[in-house]
Amino acid sequence: MFHWLLHLKGPWKFRHAAVAVGHKVYSFGGYFEMRHIEVHIFNTVSLSWVTLPPLTTGRGECPLEVPSMRRDHTAVLIDDVIYIWGGGYSYRGEYCNVLYAFDVNTHKWHTPKISGTVPVARCNHSACVSRKVMYVYGGYTHKTGYTNDIYKLDTATMIWALINSSGTTAPTSSCHSATIIGTKMFVFGGQCHLNNNIRVFDLETNCWLSTPSAQLLPEGRRGHSAFAYNGELYIFGGDNLNRFFNDVWRFNPETFSWKKIEPKGKGPCIVRTRMCCCMVGDHIILFGGHGYTIDDDLYILDLSPSLKTLCKLAVIQYCIEQSGLPHDIRWELATMTTNSNISIAQRTNVLVQ
Repeated sequence: MFHWLLHLKGPWKFRHAAVAVGHKVYSFGGYFEMRHIEVHIFNTVSLSWVTLPPLTTGRGECPLEVPSMRRDHTAVLIDDVIYIWGGGYSYRGEYCNVLYAFDVNTHKWHTPKISGTVPVARCNHSACVSRKVMYVYGGYTHKTGYTNDIYKLDTATMIWALINSSGTTAPTSSCHSATIIGTKMFVFGGQCHLNNNIRVFDLETNCWLSTPSAQLLPEGRRGHSAFAYNGELYIFGGDNLNRFFNDVWRFNPETFSWKKIEPKGKGPCIVRTRMCCCMVGDHIILFGGHGYTIDDDLYILDLSPSLKTLCKLAVIQYCIEQSGLPHDIRWELATMTTNSNISIAQRTNVLVQ
């Protein structure tokens, strides 16, 4: 039984990228940046946001090893390093293919030395990880327009390679989702055709697989979020041109079937696209995006709520007297019902000489 837990405020973000690291969610970039990439961190224990100060030179410029403003990029976690790749970095429509690395322990950036066949700069692609290898699929480039190529980066050797795939190639796509379950990559949706069929790529054979047709399908969409849980694929939100969604669907790769999920509790009432969903334990942290307005809210979806969680939700829902409850329970209830303002980290020792 899925259950929406709470609703908090966060940074105004869409077309950003985010990844979960332990009990924290790191969010990078987004549409409203001016010069430097912004890093926001959400702590799922204290339910609070922190913004890291921008790392600049003495002249206020962004060092070469630090990404500039960024949107429509991707972020993946491998060991203790978050890799940022692609995206647009100016309002003139310029795209990037430089690989940036962010150390989650030191909060420092560097640009790894790479070799091989580097992908053409692009935006609105997807990136996912299997066995410390990052796979980049599709997106939009100035050279080819919408594309359907697949590249892989082996982070052990830092070598890029173009994958020569076989089978019936998936159509060109951007603003889609790509999720790895086992040894297969499941691609859904996208800009070009707003397709609602699942495309499956086998990472061991480098082959696009023939897939049966499912009877019940979610509407085709772009800009949605996707995540894997207990061997199944879930999608949330997205848009179909001028129509926006806030629905949740589950795909079973064994039976190749979809089912619409109706979580309990009060979830997002505003339809949205270009948001981020990150998994922390059995919780999905959903934040940002836009629909008919830009969203600055955050929701938490509990995929396996405990009895304790359900009891706390009942206390909140029915306004039950809390004075007799243990201190830690009252603190947890307070954090669940109080919005946390984004606090700016102290800007000390952040200049690069």
